[in-house]
Amino acid sequence: MPHIDDKSIDFETIELFFFAYRDFVSDPDEILEKLGYGRAHHRVVYFVSRQPGMTVADLLSILRITKQSLARVLKELIEQGYIRQMTGPADRRQRRLYPTLAGRELALALSDPQSRRIANAFKGLTPDQMQAVRVFLNAMRSEAVESTAQIEES
Repeated sequence: MPHIDDKSIDFETIELFFFAYRDFVSDPDEILEKLGYGRAHHRVVYFVSRQPGMTVADLLSILRITKQSLARVLKELIEQGYIRQMTGPADRRQRRLYPTLAGRELALALSDPQSRRIANAFKGLTPDQMQAVRVFLNAMRSEAVESTAQIEES
């Protein structure tokens, strides 16, 4: 292991992220547990509801999981009536995903407490401060980190 100066690590922000994420997912986790589902189910229902008609390939790209992991979760959601899978209109090999009414309702039920948690956290912030939070979170995404690293290397 390389020697790393621990004074250069932002432990405070790391811990804030940890506890914020823990609490952010706790509300949906309770709902999912009652259904016998986990966070992977939440992610699939969420993104399919946000982008009806997305392909399985698109979902794999977003979630960055293996086909095998997605296949198990997707099979359960289809069998339980939350997701509908249809072949693509132009390419029959393509599988497009759509939420059923039950799937859309589940996605909303899972997102509602998270949205309320965000609204409570934003209370008292100015629109500029709220935008700064969004800019910061977007900059934390891998694509943003990778593009920043590429810029710094040139």
